[in-house]
Amino acid sequence: MDFHPSMIPIAKTFELKDEKDAADAAYEMVNTGFTNEDKGFKVLMPKDNEKKAKRIGYTITTTVTFALRQTDQDRNIKYWTYHEDDKNYAIVFVNQKILEKLGFS
Repeated sequence: MDFHPSMIPIAKTFELKDEKDAADAAYEMVNTGFTNEDKGFKVLMPKDNEKKAKRIGYTITTTVTFALRQTDQDRNIKYWTYHEDDKNYAIVFVNQKILEKLGFS
């Protein structure tokens, strides 16, 4: 990887506190669409509880894939998890075609 995921343009950032927020955010991302704009989505999860952050991350990634399959959309989504700052982890989601179009792949 020759770039950092934070370099990808972001259409919307979601600040999540629990698994329900994660499921809601995943459905919102899918309803908005991963190919409508040349941008991705960012999810911020609190670092104060590592177990909760892992559950949020698992919920968001699996729900995005499930919702894309439900709506018969392209499921070729790339994502990266990284330390955003002292208080948050981040996951960036972007469609592979958009990633290529932006010149990051």
